[in-house]
Amino acid sequence: MKNNRRTTAMIAALLAVCMLAAGCSNSSDSIEQIENGSVTVTETSSEESSSVKEKATTTTTSSEEEQDEETTSDDTSLTGEESSDADESSETAEDTSSEAAKTKQKSKATGSSITSTDTTKSGSTASTDTSSSSASASSSGTTSQSQTSKTTTSGSSQSVTASFTASTSGKIDTTDIFSNRDLKQTADLTDATYLTVSDGKTLSITEAGIYVISGTAKNCTIRIETDSESKVQLVLNGVSVTNTSTPAIYVINADKVFVTTASDTTNTLSVTGQFTADGDTNTDAVIFSKDDLVFNGLGTLNITSAYGNGISGKDDIKFTGGTYSITCALDAIEANDSIAVCGGSFTINSKKDGLHAENDEDYTEGWIYISDGTFNITATSDGIQGTTYTQIDGGNITIKSSEGIESTYIQINGGTINISATDDGLNASKKSTAIGTPTVEVTGGKLTVTMSGSDVDCIDANGNIIVSGGTIDLSYPTQGPSESFDYDGTATYTGGTIIINGSQVDSIPQASMMGGMGGFGGNMGGGFGGRGGRGWT
Repeated sequence: MKNNRRTTAMIAALLAVCMLAAGCSNSSDSIEQIENGSVTVTETSSEESSSVKEKATTTTTSSEEEQDEETTSDDTSLTGEESSDADESSETAEDTSSEAAKTKQKSKATGSSITSTDTTKSGSTASTDTSSSSASASSSGTTSQSQTSKTTTSGSSQSVTASFTASTSGKIDTTDIFSNRDLKQTADLTDATYLTVSDGKTLSITEAGIYVISGTAKNCTIRIETDSESKVQLVLNGVSVTNTSTPAIYVINADKVFVTTASDTTNTLSVTGQFTADGDTNTDAVIFSKDDLVFNGLGTLNITSAYGNGISGKDDIKFTGGTYSITCALDAIEANDSIAVCGGSFTINSKKDGLHAENDEDYTEGWIYISDGTFNITATSDGIQGTTYTQIDGGNITIKSSEGIESTYIQINGGTINISATDDGLNASKKSTAIGTPTVEVTGGKLTVTMSGSDVDCIDANGNIIVSGGTIDLSYPTQGPSESFDYDGTATYTGGTIIINGSQVDSIPQASMMGGMGGFGGNMGGGFGGRGGRGWT
């Protein structure tokens, strides 16, 4: 009986287990509810953890981006992008589903005066951006902007960096001319602030950081006024601004400002009338800066200045990438201290100079350096003018102007240069008292000069000419007082190829006295010193 009881009990137990198992389906709602609750907690916890991880990465990236070491280390400003790549899947999912992420982006899109600050949470490495606005954008516009910005973020997750090899063999030492951040063509937008231009408003940026600018507006100025240690990067993401009398971008104070065109975007900045002064500052350009400017990116920037300059910088201006079209009444690109280019594509139409560097107070400044890039310059006066040195190590340069290249010392070490001119192709004249004898020096590259007119010089030096390499192909009218080479000092030829009006020669021709027929000081008919480079021009 005991065995039967045991057997019966075992059977009953088994039946109970089976019934319990079968009963699970009947109580699935409550069990599923509990499980979903756990999943929600886990997902929330996971999202919070992921968010903190992202924000911690953001803090590190922001710090490293702002350092902008003037070195050639490969580590500079890549940390944030490497971290983003590692977490790309989770970030993409969050960008799609997280309302918190969308809200954060919405808070950064505004239509007027912005002050952006980074606030570090107490006891945490997470950082957040806070912004205040006197007039915010509409919800629909903000949402659209956020979506555009995330697309740009995704597109810029792969770093693109321009190549540059420094040289110490030229007249200009280029060892530290470009920093790693200068050469980067994409910005890490992990912690960027998103701004939308608006009619009649000023976007006032007072803190270091990366700012993505988009939208269309009239009489809107992006005004940058930070402390002297701050670096600001403007990412132009399909922005169009048309002003009547004020710059579209106005840098009052900063350490350095980067103007980066986002990939596959076209950006247009124009000023249609005469510029008005800002107090004691005579602003005269669509982009006007009192401090260093760096232009880079993978997009296009169109600039039109009906009565002034295209770009004016009171310190250094650098280009490392991007596509630029500049139409202006005065100089297309003007800098006090220097213009340095190692990449980019330029179409310039200027009623004065294409590139112009001149410092009225420091005669050691005012130099121009080009190592790469494509230039198509049409200018009424000079295609390229540097006060002290103009050094060309590479690039593809086409100039149509009165004078092609003018400087105290012109050195051509490489590149392909085609000049069509009506006065001088190359002109070395005493534009700076800090530099010695005006000189044209050619060590490499291919230089083609085609002159038109009755009183012209292909290469004119109010001093010396030195040719040790490269190919020089000169064409000029043989009638009248025109010269292939016109120089006041000495001419040295130790290497390279010289072709004059289709015939190769084995020496630099002696300059004739006919070069002085123009009189001193200018063109035909003007005062003393003549068109032949006999004095200051």
